[in-house]
Amino acid sequence: MTVRTRFAPSPTGYLHVGGARTALFNWLFARAHGGVFILRVEDTDEARNTEEARQAIFDGMGWLGLDWDEGPGAGGDCGPYFQSERKSIYDTWFAKLQAAGRVYEDGGAWRFRFERKPVTMRDLVCGEVTIDYRDESNTPDMVVRRSDGSYVFHFVNVVDDLEMGITHVIRGEDHLMNTPKHLQLIEALGGTAPQYGHIPLILNPDGSKMSKRDVGAAVGDYPRQGFLPAAVVNFIALLGWSSKTDEEIFDMAGLVERFSLEGVNRAPARFDAEKCKWVNQQHLAKLDAAEFAAKAEVFVREAGLPVPENFAAVAAAVKEKVRLLGEVPAAVDFLLTDTVEYDPEVVAKVAGNSTAAGLLATLADALREQAEPVDAEAAKDALKAVAAAAGVKPGALMFPLRAALSGRAHGPDLGEMIVLLGKDRCAARIQCLSEKLTAPA
Repeated sequence: MTVRTRFAPSPTGYLHVGGARTALFNWLFARAHGGVFILRVEDTDEARNTEEARQAIFDGMGWLGLDWDEGPGAGGDCGPYFQSERKSIYDTWFAKLQAAGRVYEDGGAWRFRFERKPVTMRDLVCGEVTIDYRDESNTPDMVVRRSDGSYVFHFVNVVDDLEMGITHVIRGEDHLMNTPKHLQLIEALGGTAPQYGHIPLILNPDGSKMSKRDVGAAVGDYPRQGFLPAAVVNFIALLGWSSKTDEEIFDMAGLVERFSLEGVNRAPARFDAEKCKWVNQQHLAKLDAAEFAAKAEVFVREAGLPVPENFAAVAAAVKEKVRLLGEVPAAVDFLLTDTVEYDPEVVAKVAGNSTAAGLLATLADALREQAEPVDAEAAKDALKAVAAAAGVKPGALMFPLRAALSGRAHGPDLGEMIVLLGKDRCAARIQCLSEKLTAPA
């Protein structure tokens, strides 16, 4: 049997991280079993569906690398893959229910007649679940066709799964109570039910259900912030699934190799934005210098900063320090311009050292005597010589020098900064801070 899974989004808004996780788990399951992953679009809600939302879903899945074997743009033998184009198919299956006496008219709408019996399902994640349909007050017959002739979700969802030969349905736990309804429909239609696996909900850190307005909800926001697709896929996979090892960083091939429904947790997943950034940092660290520089350059240009010939070296200086590509411009701006903005708190801290101004002025002179291009080790030797002459340890000059060159308390290695800035810019900045420290208040 060929495994066939599907993702069936409704194009009423952007691709939500919960929907992306559902798509990912179906994609991983299909790929892990050498199966087929199908994308179909549940676009029967004409009042809420938009072309923009439809494209956002396609773009989001494309960015994540979740390619589909059948569906819009890919073709397939089970199309059309838009529900809005499948009404004649639904009419045919509805006629089967009429012929079997399983539907009846009620005020212009048509209801499906449940069999009044317990329905037990064996969920691949949640285990055995039973719903008792003997009490009509709790489980009234459900509408499958509205008075305007349109069909409800439950009916078209089942028909599409049967028509497309879906073998496994992996979806959110909020659909768990719908499944017994679907099993009754499938039985009435004479079909073979797929296996179902309901994955846990995604919650905010405070335990509330994640909504479309919450931080991290919109997949379209991730590329703009400088996340890597592989990192977001990695992080989303960890929302409710575990490899059963201590390992957390995976590429796509690693996820396909390790993914199984046995690894899906029953407890709700908690979205952690900081963890997501940490995962992204691990993936950035795996990029080689050229790849990182190329990706970072896009964000630097968007920030309106110049991109010099030595940009690859500039980017490399902060590669291990940023979590997002979107953080690169602020991390390197002082290396790309002739001027530097001094953090007042940093200047105040340097000013607390009464010898800093004099030491910096001496160091500026020492750097001007260096050969160009400046050598990091030679520059450090000059720093040590200045410190020794003043009778202080070299460490006493480290923070004032960092403040002078970058205007901030943290950043790349001092030797890297000196080389990247060059002796003239270094000397000018050191002199500038020295004069700022000695200027009258």
